[in-house]
Amino acid sequence: MQVFESYTNLPESAQGCVVVIGNFDGVHRGHQALLDRARNLANELKKPLGVLTFEPHPRVLFRPDEPPFRITPMSLKHERLAASHVDYVFSLPFDWDFASQSADAFVQNILINGLRAAHVIVGFDFKFGQLRKGTPQTIIDVGLDVTIIDEVRAEQDAELSSSRVRQLLRHGKIEQANAVLGWDWEIRGTVFKGDQRGRELGFPTANIRLLDTVHPAYGIYAVFARIEGEDEWHMGASNIGIRPMFEVSVAQVETYVFDFNREIYDRTIHVRPVKRLRGEAKFDSLESLITQMNADCEQARDILKTA
Repeated sequence: MQVFESYTNLPESAQGCVVVIGNFDGVHRGHQALLDRARNLANELKKPLGVLTFEPHPRVLFRPDEPPFRITPMSLKHERLAASHVDYVFSLPFDWDFASQSADAFVQNILINGLRAAHVIVGFDFKFGQLRKGTPQTIIDVGLDVTIIDEVRAEQDAELSSSRVRQLLRHGKIEQANAVLGWDWEIRGTVFKGDQRGRELGFPTANIRLLDTVHPAYGIYAVFARIEGEDEWHMGASNIGIRPMFEVSVAQVETYVFDFNREIYDRTIHVRPVKRLRGEAKFDSLESLITQMNADCEQARDILKTA
């Protein structure tokens, strides 16, 4: 899969795609069903499959004071799109200039002149352009072939949406969130040197910042962790939150990787929560905290052995 951050000066091979437009945060089962239909159409037309998306997510521009909400920050989103066999991603910078262009300009400049789209696929509720005045009919009116996809729901009529995934993660319901996603959610970040509290207590942790990733319910989780560039997933336990005993100002992920003693500062780590064990708590003494941490690790090992 190739990623372009502009719609101009594209190679001829990247033009003429069947183009699916959307934010695709989470690339959940609903998105995957849409991409499956798009890929089938692309195969019929003998065209490549492209996704037109935007970075940062438009909500960051329009509602900057909202708490972090991304299920899939950019690199993870691209990885999940590649897993859906997308050929090209057109990840366009979304700023106020871009947001203020008219719907007609969007269609002419991007879809026609830039991407030379062979076919456009959008969701039933797709709106675009200044003041969100553009609709699928706006694209149809200029003569482009358009397929409008109705809302996709699960077999049990459960909602397949990014909003639903965020809600589940914010309640610590990892298994249910993964069922909507169709893949195992993870948090990624660069390991930084913290205050060494975990090391002092006998539980050295790999610390990463959540940044724009949605904050799952704070607490202790059984997790799998992997160092980027390596294949092995290690068992571990993570504290996600502000760590009440030694409070930090910004929530972070602190992962104690079992049976692991390497220095990995400045490496990227992937943390895959499996189950929330308990909420964060403040203890009366360090001894009580250590006793609980040992119990958490034992519980996490039991869960992960059968995960």
